[in-house]
Amino acid sequence: MELNEKQQQMCSESTWDFSDLKVLFLNCTLKKSPELSHTQGLIDISKAIMERNGVDVEVLRPVDYDIATGVWPDMREHGWNADSWPELQAKVMDAHILVIGTSIWLGEKTSVSTRVIERLYSTSGILNDAGQYAYYGRVGGCLITGNEDGAKHCAMNILYSLQHLGYVIPPQADAGWLGEAGPGPSYLDPGSGGPENDFTNRNTTFMTWNLLHMARMIKDAGGIPAHGNQRSAWDAGCRPDFPNPEHR
Repeated sequence: MELNEKQQQMCSESTWDFSDLKVLFLNCTLKKSPELSHTQGLIDISKAIMERNGVDVEVLRPVDYDIATGVWPDMREHGWNADSWPELQAKVMDAHILVIGTSIWLGEKTSVSTRVIERLYSTSGILNDAGQYAYYGRVGGCLITGNEDGAKHCAMNILYSLQHLGYVIPPQADAGWLGEAGPGPSYLDPGSGGPENDFTNRNTTFMTWNLLHMARMIKDAGGIPAHGNQRSAWDAGCRPDFPNPEHR
């Protein structure tokens, strides 16, 4: 992805070291690889900025994996023959930043992104070494594409879900592109104007830098202070006999 002049300038003028950060983009398109994903086109801008700053970036399409439906960490223990989520969950836990990308269908995020969030939820009750929920100290954002209304609605849902699970959401942690309402061109289609759209490029750039800055601050601080937020020090919601993997 070729960055525009402003994006290149911001990268060249940066004085921060982000080279120890890891970022995972989950492109929740409905299209399997290698089919063209318009959401991937927007992800590529954020990814390019991060890579220019030495960040370790991985992009995956959950639709390429056999992810079972459910809210338990490993659905193979609950009647499913296959479940790739434990493999993806390991990558989630290894990343300082998680960005969920999705297209819009009927005004909503994709069914794939819903399933991803449900499976993120399935392991949110696990505690870290400080007795906090396991996602504490990680940073989240989202990218949305479509040619119908719903970008802010989708972002609102995704970012609320991530913060509820324990992710830190920095300022302006979402960006999106909407084409003309109706069956018009999508983001990467010739003549769409998507990749050149200044508003989308600005918001994607701001989101990317805000994610990096927040992750840098939290990592340097050693995580979120473990006081007043330790599930291990609170009895409520810890019933092992109740069928809720999160025990909230």
